[in-house]
Amino acid sequence: MTARICIPWPAQVLRQPAADVAEITEDVRAIWRDMVDTMEAMPGYGLAAVQIGVPLRLAVVDCSEARGQAVLMANPEVLHASVQLREHEEASPNLPGVSAVISRPRAVTVRFLNAEGQVEERDFVGLWATSAQHQIDHLAGKMYFDHLSSVKRKMLIAKAEKLRRRG
Repeated sequence: MTARICIPWPAQVLRQPAADVAEITEDVRAIWRDMVDTMEAMPGYGLAAVQIGVPLRLAVVDCSEARGQAVLMANPEVLHASVQLREHEEASPNLPGVSAVISRPRAVTVRFLNAEGQVEERDFVGLWATSAQHQIDHLAGKMYFDHLSSVKRKMLIAKAEKLRRRG
């Protein structure tokens, strides 16, 4: 398939909750393939469909060292989250050039429709958990910097805008 362009912040699609996926079709599988190609081209650990302008609740996550282990998820939702937190520097291709350290639960259990259209529950730990939560946030219209204080968020967005203007 092909790598797609990531929609630049502050596009409206990045701020609106994405629509549920009714069933896994060949069109959905094609979007997933493009998402994996896009994620690999960045390179990144995950991607939500809204990041490429597709307003559907689709996400891919691959934090494996060898790569090629992408988990394809439709309508993902966190069922359980650990109390223990993990900090990780997060970024987004939708707002290039900036990042921030975000605290999220170290482990989560996520329920989603898999590529066969079956409901699956999977436990994610460490970087996998961080990436899964990051993508689920995107599908709800949230960006990673929404976890920051308003002052830090404004500074981060201003820095990204300055970098964009420099070209």
